[in-house]
Amino acid sequence: MNQTYTSHLEHLIQQALAEDVGSGDHSSLCCINPNQKGKAMLKVKENCIIAGVEVAKKIFENVENSSIFKASLKDGDSAVEGQEAFEVEASILTILKCERLVLNIMQRMSGIATLTKEYSKIISKYNCKILDTRKTTPNFRLLEKEAVRIGGGNNHRFGLYDMIMLKDNHLDYCGGISKAIELAFDYKKKNNLSIHIEIETRSIEEVKEVCLNGKGKVDRIMLDNFSPDQISEALSIINKEFETEASGGINKQNIETYAATGIDFISVGALIHQAKSVDLSLKAKLV
Repeated sequence: MNQTYTSHLEHLIQQALAEDVGSGDHSSLCCINPNQKGKAMLKVKENCIIAGVEVAKKIFENVENSSIFKASLKDGDSAVEGQEAFEVEASILTILKCERLVLNIMQRMSGIATLTKEYSKIISKYNCKILDTRKTTPNFRLLEKEAVRIGGGNNHRFGLYDMIMLKDNHLDYCGGISKAIELAFDYKKKNNLSIHIEIETRSIEEVKEVCLNGKGKVDRIMLDNFSPDQISEALSIINKEFETEASGGINKQNIETYAATGIDFISVGALIHQAKSVDLSLKAKLV
C-alpha cells in the first residue's frame, strides 16, 4: 500500500466508525466485560474472489493496535463456501465494534472483485485491458477501485484531477472537438500538468477530426457506444497513433467481441455499479 492510499484508507475507516459507533456501542457496552478477550473468524458463505482482507486487518488495528490478525486467505484468492478467510483475537468490544464495518466492506469488495474476475477471464487471451469508471459510491471509491484491481482489472482515472477527459458535454459546451483539444492542450502546458488527455468520440467523423487535429496533444481516443464493426473501422483510421478505448453498452455477453477488434482498453461501469455483495459472516468464540 502506498502512502496516499494508506492515509485515505485510514480517513475512510475513521469516518465509517464514527458514523456507526456515534456516542458508543451501547448494545455491547451494556453486557460485555471491557477486559474480556475473544476470537472471531470470517466465514465465506459462497464461492467468490475474496477482497478486503488487508482492509479488515487495518480496521481491527485501528481500533485496537494489539489485536492479533491471522489471514488464511489473501486478497485475490479464489474462495469457496465454508472457507475461513481470517481469524482475529482482540477485546470482544473491539470485535463487536468492527464487525459490521468489516463485513460491509469485504462483502462489497469481494462482490466487485468476483465480477471483475469474470469479465477479465472472458478477454484474457486478448491484448486488451479492462477498466473501471467513476460510477462509484460516493466516499467509497477508494475501496471499490481497489477491489477492481484485486479482481484483475485496471483502474481508469480516480477522479477529475488525474486526467483531462473531454466527454460529450464538454465538447458541446465548449464548441466542438478541435476547439476543446486546443484549449485542453494549452491548459495542460500552462499549468505544467503531467496528465493524459483523453477525448470521447461519438462517430467516425469525430474520430477523423481527432486524428487530424490531435496528434501530439491527445493521448487516447474513446469510442463511445460504437458497435464492434464501427470500432474496427475507427481503429483502421487511428492506425495506432493514439491509445484507444471502447465504452458504452458493454457487458459479459459482448465484451469478447469488442476485445477481438484490437482495442487497447474497454471501460465497464458495471464492474462496480452492477456487482452483487458476497455473503460473508463473522463468527465469534470465547478465548
